[in-house]
Amino acid sequence: MNKIIPLSIIALSILNASEIQLQEIGVESTIITEVSQNAQTSADLADALSSSIPSIDMNRRSGIANDVYIRGQKRDNISVEVDGTKVCGACVNRMDPPVSHILASQIDDVEVIEGPYDVENFGTLSGGIRIKTKQPSQKEKGEINLGFGSWGYKKLGATFSGGNNFIRLLISGSMESSQQYKDGDGNTIAQQVKNYATQNPTVAGTMFKPEYEDMDAYGKKSLMTKAYVTITDKQELRLSYTANRSDDILYGNSKMDAIYDNSNIYNIEYNINNINDIYKNVNLQYYYSDVDHPMSTEYRISSNNSAMANTNHLTTTMQGLKLKNNLDLYGYKLLIGLDGSKRTWDGNYYKTETGLPLQVGNSKSIDDSITKNIALFTKLEKEYGNFNINIGARYDSTKITHATLDSNNYNSLALNLMISYNINEENRIFVGAGKASRVPDARELYFRSSNGKWTGTDNLDKTTNSEIDLGYEASFDMFDFKVKTFYSKLDDYIYYQKGLVEHNFKNIDATIYGAELSASIYATDEITIDMGLSYKQGKKDKALDGQTDKDLADIAPLRGDLKVSYEYFNDSIASLELKASDSWNKIDSDNGEQELKSWSIVNLKVKHAVNKQFDFTLGINNLFDKTYNVNNSYADLTLITVTDNSDDVMLMNEPGRYLYTNISFKF
Repeated sequence: MNKIIPLSIIALSILNASEIQLQEIGVESTIITEVSQNAQTSADLADALSSSIPSIDMNRRSGIANDVYIRGQKRDNISVEVDGTKVCGACVNRMDPPVSHILASQIDDVEVIEGPYDVENFGTLSGGIRIKTKQPSQKEKGEINLGFGSWGYKKLGATFSGGNNFIRLLISGSMESSQQYKDGDGNTIAQQVKNYATQNPTVAGTMFKPEYEDMDAYGKKSLMTKAYVTITDKQELRLSYTANRSDDILYGNSKMDAIYDNSNIYNIEYNINNINDIYKNVNLQYYYSDVDHPMSTEYRISSNNSAMANTNHLTTTMQGLKLKNNLDLYGYKLLIGLDGSKRTWDGNYYKTETGLPLQVGNSKSIDDSITKNIALFTKLEKEYGNFNINIGARYDSTKITHATLDSNNYNSLALNLMISYNINEENRIFVGAGKASRVPDARELYFRSSNGKWTGTDNLDKTTNSEIDLGYEASFDMFDFKVKTFYSKLDDYIYYQKGLVEHNFKNIDATIYGAELSASIYATDEITIDMGLSYKQGKKDKALDGQTDKDLADIAPLRGDLKVSYEYFNDSIASLELKASDSWNKIDSDNGEQELKSWSIVNLKVKHAVNKQFDFTLGINNLFDKTYNVNNSYADLTLITVTDNSDDVMLMNEPGRYLYTNISFKF
């Protein structure tokens, strides 16, 4: 039965897969809270976000470090910031997406912006993710977490904070590792690759070497430190540093694995509050981040051939300076800011064993690319009776250079308007209209494969998104209900075309539209029913040259979630959840996607609070051990396939039945 029965029952679903709590939802954003308290299956933020927000889907790459889509958009089409710091990954194949450089256990809350409504950050085309990490407190307190799960998963995390009137300190660290997960058929990551290669002997070299077939899927360590220094009663200096160290991360359906992935994030802020009755706040921030990421064929049989024993070692840095001024002008809330940033990106191919260049004259994957941006932005907010009006604008000037190819210059103006109207205390409607652009990145412009092929297209235009959003929400004693719809027109959308000899990235025109619904029913004081639904469609205005398919890639099908929670002794919660997806049959078959079957899974979870200081969690995900896929195989990722032009691309199955427990002690 191809169509799934649960979707006919839960046509109102995809919200609250874990007990992450939601704050107010508007036309432009949703805030999820208590992220660290509920990140109990792993530190992977992509998993937590996709389980909590209807508009977010996850792209499975590995047991950790997975990527996210917002309304079918990913990569540079969405921006990611951590405490105001813009974070970038180094890997051209998205083995280290920005959300992987911060752990869910370090986070207080996450704001998910849906649409082109963030003028504070460079490159918010179709959405953004603002991550706020834990803050140091003056009161001395701490928390220790222990986690264990199937397939040898183990985690140890601890956070301590305290201070006085002059200085507040925080230190948070964690260690996490896991063996390879097994899918519903009992296959590990290595066995999934082996099964595919057995059916397609021409890719036998992508199998793991016998001595590496049973190696761990990943190991991850992280340290976050903060110091907030009180200069005066209105002025504060904020310092923070976050280090992530990941080792031996296996990416099954990619041709390479990450030998390690190391990142550092530095942040300095000077904040002044309540300067006078009009000038409410000024914030000056400098940040710097770097990522070091070598990916290699070392663990694969292909490396037995000296010509295939290669490493692509990529590094990137991102530094920026941002000044924000907040004013209150006779009831008008005004933000004026300056934003400047510089990103470097470099990649080198070399022979894994010797460290020598892979080919003479062709050792670069990305050759010292630099992206410089400077911008001016402003936001204005005003309430008129039952109306709330927000207006935003941002002007960007960007220059992208390469060591040998011509530079590219881009200028853009982003504008947005958001209006909400409170019909009464229980009902609200809202509408938004916005326009924003993003420039191509160095991979899309300048990337060169190990065989010398120029995948990048060095004359790409910027992409512009013109979008309209509409919504309605109702809040009563017994239930909450929200619906949001959107229509997005993408001009010069940067898209990967399969099968070309060179210059695979093209500018095309496309549209994406859809809707998200969510509802919470408070059946009794103890029982809550949460439901949600996400649906979207994506179309190219016309098929690419030499192709016929007008479907847009990465547009996941109808997906839903239904969850029943029972609150009992001492704020303890037991929950039963059904997650489901329709079949994925609207695909870009010309560019590597394939039809996927519908699926449904059941999750169980009990979080028992022994007292205010101690609680433990016991859960089972995918109770009936189903084999299924959440993401497709669009050719903009380099995945295992029979030939570059083949429609047979290896998919990664999701984990099968997963039993986990987490113990938390606060003091």
